[in-house]
Amino acid sequence: GRRVAEVSGGEAMLIAITGLSIRRTAITLLDEPTNNLDRPTRAKLADFVDQWPGTLVVVSHDLELLEHMENTTELYGGTLDTFGGPYSAWKEHQEQEQAAAVQAARSAQQALKVEKRQRVEAETKLARRERTAKKTQRDGGIPKILAGNRASKAQASAGSLRSTLDNKVQAAQVAVDAADARVRGEEHITLVLPDPDVPRGRRLAELHDQDRTFVIQGPERVALVGANGTGKSTLIEQFIRGTAPAPDRPHGRLLTELVGYLPQRLDGLDDDASAMANVQSVAPGTPAGTIRNQLARLLLRGDSADRPVRTLSGGERFRVSLARLLLSEPPAQLLVLDEPTNNLDIASVEQLAEALDAYRGALLVVSHDFALLERIGVDTVIELGRDGRMHQRRDLNI
Repeated sequence: GRRVAEVSGGEAMLIAITGLSIRRTAITLLDEPTNNLDRPTRAKLADFVDQWPGTLVVVSHDLELLEHMENTTELYGGTLDTFGGPYSAWKEHQEQEQAAAVQAARSAQQALKVEKRQRVEAETKLARRERTAKKTQRDGGIPKILAGNRASKAQASAGSLRSTLDNKVQAAQVAVDAADARVRGEEHITLVLPDPDVPRGRRLAELHDQDRTFVIQGPERVALVGANGTGKSTLIEQFIRGTAPAPDRPHGRLLTELVGYLPQRLDGLDDDASAMANVQSVAPGTPAGTIRNQLARLLLRGDSADRPVRTLSGGERFRVSLARLLLSEPPAQLLVLDEPTNNLDIASVEQLAEALDAYRGALLVVSHDFALLERIGVDTVIELGRDGRMHQRRDLNI
């Protein structure tokens, strides 16, 4: 009976998917359907997918869900390419194609070098012949008429040879360009998080329920997990904002002011302002060139950095929010991330994991993406139950 605005992100997704399954349309589109879903619900959604009536088109970075697809279609460089099979099979096929493309590009480049070298060698020989002919003519070794005829023939022959060799070089260059076009340039988000130099014994935050207190200290990595609707995001919002907790509900307290926060719903951005302006608002002393370079490292270049944030994709908005954290001074001792992989593509998730793995401050991550949590080396797993109590787990197998 609650309003949709009052339910959790995962519950809202379940409501939407349930409505779509009841409609039973011929074609159904699901855009990132596992965002915010807990592990059991993700498994149920996978069963839904396997039995879905009609055609189902899924946009997702959830590798487990993608294994339930019959075909994989990639949008790259403005072109759609469809492969018969799930993501893992497509990925293997793509890696093989790229390996072959790289080898073909190397071979084409080598062939071009050979043609250019032969062109230079031929020009050297022609110049040597021309010098010999001029010397013979100058020394009077042969009649002038015969020397002239020979010179004319030599020039014609040299011109023909040059034309042939130039054509071969041009053809080799075309082959190189075609081979290079098949090799994909890897666009990498380069995330280098600042070193906050957090002492191991420094207490940064506390999480409380009716029975227990959990302390986050030093460069500790804590995962907060639990079923949809248990109040994980509400707990995070409460202690980040410093508002009074609800009765008999878990609550938290920050012990440091140096906190970076990425909410599940990126509502801290000014949608009408550009990415540049959004970052400048939290880093007024940072030169514009530094901000622009940082955004470029996050693949927000040129027009993307100057467009209103409301025109950016979910992944681009996330990068703007991340840039606001990266340029904070002094750097955050504690990063609090609520479902950080929502709306990120597969490559960006991996690059985010690399950055967080190298971060030397404390992390509190709310996520159902257990692959990410394992990748960043979580030290402590806290499960929030529906009864409002928190339980420490040894690992992510819950």
